[in-house]
Amino acid sequence: MINTYTDFSLLAYNTFGMDVQAARFMEYDSVEELKEILASFSPDELFLQIGRGSNLLFTGNYPGTLLHSRIRGCEVVREDEEAVWLRVGAGVVWDDMVAYCVGKGWGGAENLSLIPGEVGASAVQNIGAYGVEAKDLITEVGTVEAATRKERSFTSEECAYAYRKSIFKEELKGQYIVTHVTYRLDKCPVFHLDYGNIRAELERQGGEITLQAVRKVIIAIRQSKLPDPAVQGNAGSFFMNPVIERARYEALLEEYPSMPHYVVDEAHVKIPAAWMIERCGWKGRSLGRAGVHDKQALVLVNRGGATGAEVMMLSQAVRQSVKDKFGIDIRPEVNFI
Repeated sequence: MINTYTDFSLLAYNTFGMDVQAARFMEYDSVEELKEILASFSPDELFLQIGRGSNLLFTGNYPGTLLHSRIRGCEVVREDEEAVWLRVGAGVVWDDMVAYCVGKGWGGAENLSLIPGEVGASAVQNIGAYGVEAKDLITEVGTVEAATRKERSFTSEECAYAYRKSIFKEELKGQYIVTHVTYRLDKCPVFHLDYGNIRAELERQGGEITLQAVRKVIIAIRQSKLPDPAVQGNAGSFFMNPVIERARYEALLEEYPSMPHYVVDEAHVKIPAAWMIERCGWKGRSLGRAGVHDKQALVLVNRGGATGAEVMMLSQAVRQSVKDKFGIDIRPEVNFI
């Protein structure tokens, strides 16, 4: 069933808690309903597909049509002795899918526990945390081309995944709407425990290494560092961790010997944006009603009643500080709408 609303409040559809509206909001339950909606649009229709708005910053009311998927379901479409391939509807809540996989004993997604949003966004954003990215699991992305209403499946390779990037965010932005995502999950889990303090926390809780134990630890770590959007508006990590050339890293290391880093390849190193933001003195500070979280400097928060413009101004000020001090440009992970 297609539901259509006008002058629709988006408070429940953006985790920053911006009190804005969409001129029209449409929800659909199936691929066929999505095609029906697209067929009704005029050639110059302004529209945007969203999930739960966990990676969006609305800077004002949206003058066009927002689309939201209610395509549900998790179906095993292939299985062998080592793995299962799970096809999931774009409207499924991401963490519900992770919990389902862990409950079945299927490994791969547990490090991505408690990331807000829906399955469709995982394929667009290439979400990631604690050493794992969605691209490590995705084998196929089902879509509908907005202009032609034709269905098309993309292999993981065709999605051109990179750090917080995909072809759906770059070359094909706005041209395809994700309807389903297929993930490959391991029957014999391979654990990723050396990112952050996962292993230390597991040992503190008894040392048992199971999918349930890892998921529990990941959730505890995230909850200790990240504010609950229901309490304080935010979109999780606001900035991407910059990847710089090794020569630039080595020059910085002379000035900052304790600078943390992650080796990407022989020529490139990733520097934690939160570390640089904190060194610039922003952790816990505010500009107006927008602020930098006091426990995790990578997170910008709505301290109450902030507008999108205020959050955007804060992000620009933080970026400029990092640029001035380190000569590195940190780019927002959040999409400004």
